[in-house]
Amino acid sequence: VQLQASGEGLVQAGGSLRLSCVASGRTLRMFNMGWFRQAPGKEREFVAHITSSGGITEYADSVKGRFTISRDNAKNTMYLQMKSLKPEDTAVYYCAPNPPGSRFSWGQGTQVTVSS
Repeated sequence: VQLQASGEGLVQAGGSLRLSCVASGRTLRMFNMGWFRQAPGKEREFVAHITSSGGITEYADSVKGRFTISRDNAKNTMYLQMKSLKPEDTAVYYCAPNPPGSRFSWGQGTQVTVSS
């Protein structure tokens, strides 16, 4: 499956942003999906997970209560609604099947920058 994340932006602390992830090549509904992020100088980390039907979601402790993952399988699209953004949320955000598997190509992701 090919995935394209979008929605990059520069926001002030406390602001909101919504990221989108559109799938092509294969239907998104086949996959449990996740959002991941990588800040400068740090390793990529898990942000949020959603099952293929959308019935179960999980979040990293650092974003719990502020971020909401969702999906619209009819549109082959997944979302990440981010609220109360903090400077430490600054990172490149990636969408991927979860788990991504060793052959998954991460692509360029989408940049989120939160200013203090």
